[in-house]
Amino acid sequence: MKRTGRRRSSVWDCFEQTGNFVRCMKCNATLKYCGGATTSMMNHMSRHHSSATPMDEDEKPVICTVQCIEDENASNNSEITQVAVMSPNINITPAERDSSERKRLKRSSVWDIFIKVDDEVHCTMCGTKLKYRSSTTSMMYHIRNKHQDAAPNDGVSLATHAEVTELISRMIEKDMLPISMVSGDGFRELLAYTVHSYKMPSVGDVTRIIEGRFHEKVEELMVQLGRVEKVALTADFWTGLTFQRYMTMSCSFITEDWQGRSAVLQTHKVSAGSHSTADTVTESVLSTVQAWAIAGKVTSCVHNDTQNSLSVQACTRVTWDYTICFATTLQRAVSDGLSEDLLRIVVAAGKLVKHFNRNLLANEALEQKQVQMCLPQRKLIQSSKDRWDTICDMFERLLEQRWAIKAVLSDRSVTSRQEAQTLEIEDDCWQIIENFTPVLATLKWATTVISADTEVSISNIYPITFSLVQTHLVPKENDVEQVSEFKLKVQQSLRNHMEVDSNDLASKPALIASMLDPRHKHLSFLTPTGRLAAKVKLHELVSKLDAVVTATAGAKDEQQETLVTPDISQAAVPSQIRSDTKNTMVLLLGDNYSSSYATDSEAQVDYYLRDIAPSLDINPLDWWRVNGPRFPKLATLARHYLCVPGVSLPSLLSEAGQTFATMRRRLSPEHVDMMIFVNRNA
Repeated sequence: MKRTGRRRSSVWDCFEQTGNFVRCMKCNATLKYCGGATTSMMNHMSRHHSSATPMDEDEKPVICTVQCIEDENASNNSEITQVAVMSPNINITPAERDSSERKRLKRSSVWDIFIKVDDEVHCTMCGTKLKYRSSTTSMMYHIRNKHQDAAPNDGVSLATHAEVTELISRMIEKDMLPISMVSGDGFRELLAYTVHSYKMPSVGDVTRIIEGRFHEKVEELMVQLGRVEKVALTADFWTGLTFQRYMTMSCSFITEDWQGRSAVLQTHKVSAGSHSTADTVTESVLSTVQAWAIAGKVTSCVHNDTQNSLSVQACTRVTWDYTICFATTLQRAVSDGLSEDLLRIVVAAGKLVKHFNRNLLANEALEQKQVQMCLPQRKLIQSSKDRWDTICDMFERLLEQRWAIKAVLSDRSVTSRQEAQTLEIEDDCWQIIENFTPVLATLKWATTVISADTEVSISNIYPITFSLVQTHLVPKENDVEQVSEFKLKVQQSLRNHMEVDSNDLASKPALIASMLDPRHKHLSFLTPTGRLAAKVKLHELVSKLDAVVTATAGAKDEQQETLVTPDISQAAVPSQIRSDTKNTMVLLLGDNYSSSYATDSEAQVDYYLRDIAPSLDINPLDWWRVNGPRFPKLATLARHYLCVPGVSLPSLLSEAGQTFATMRRRLSPEHVDMMIFVNRNA
């Protein structure tokens, strides 16, 4: 197509083009440039730079002669078409001007390469003819496939309307947004502008799409759970924005190739203030187990319930053990250890941090002092009432910036004397903070290790607990009185909640997991009597596993035993064999005499415990993947117990874990179960 006689608009004296955008040289405003249209530029000039508007207001429509070449072999009598191009400065009403601008902004840049001829579009680069049905998708595909160098980069999406709807539903799933957002006016305006002629789906349409994916994931998880031998449950209790209490049930398991997996099963509403809450929660747990067909596979259930919803009486109705979340146990221990003196210091420190975070002058002065004193330029951290670990973060930052803070409080141009006296922390309190912070840091590290979702965590619980009780929480000579008191209280709280002095400690799933973790199998943190009890318990579990294997083998094992140990009183045995003592003993006692189930099990346990322990940085699942064939029965037990998580919500202290905990609170009650399921099982 050849264009002749086109006049250049004087608006270009005020604009310069950069790709698909134009920039105003007077105010640096950036506008979209759509293939030759200067209307938006003229409107900008008339609105914002009326004194500098180009003086071609009376410009008439320009007649462009366009020669359309249908085919190279066509006759010389080419069709000549005259097209009237409206001048951008013709007198039009503001409403018409705005309407024209919106239409121009929606114009796709594919029209820079294609021209429309009747009901077809012709590519000006290769002559390809395509059918045109009010959509530029086919033209975009043609340009991307045939003329990549000339592909327009104006944000035009190749996605169909169905794909856009699919992406919207996935966005709602990933970000756990309310489904009702699709009916919002602002969201609809955004899509109407970005996707041409897009028909906005209703709340029901998006709900049906998410429900379809929900049912697909349910079927996939059912198949996956049908292949595993044992699973561990977690019951995570939490509260939504409407103060509705929920319980999210999840499961963890280890696959055949020793990969740890977890999945959300169901989210239940929990009634508040009812005498039958414990029974209701237990019924919800049992119904979840029955619905997912894992009744005989549950090893243990970890929960963070602090309201005794899972009471001892309720536990008698199930066949598995209930274990309190370690992070919740540590939270209780820290709360028990905080005395009134320590709480006053925490409040005073929080008040000081709040002053610097809200007072712009004080904050700027602090930044200047940080530069002058060569301190890290970081803001102070405010502690949260719901998370004790943030007290540790607040104290660490205050100690780091202590002298910069003192300098700002001493500057009377920034802080008044009365205000400084109110905010200043006394020297003895600073000493307590300095002595107290390392203790909190140790407890925070313990929670971080147990809360990590990258490796096995339950086997670390008792080694860490005994390390805290026997080493880190033992008062030292240089400890101040408040810190010594805190250590003793936390130590006693951990002893009580973790039952470290219990005679039944060897039966706890966490201690069994420690024995099945090659890093901790020596149980050096226990007394000799405790290690002996744990070893006896491990032998007992292996024996029970043998009994299960023998029972399932049934008649097959009995038949093999008969073949191996024949009745020699009626057997015709050659004289040479009868004279061979070795072969005679085999006939009398059987081939399996030297490697019977009992002896083999005892040997496996003994060999395993005597084997050299690996370093602490190895993943126990990787170790069992390699060494499982050496200890097949113990490998089966390891798969049963190492799948149990240490906390009810993995990554509790991580940014991702906190983000998830915040996002789920805004879900509506009618969709909370489905949305959490599709989000966590993505």
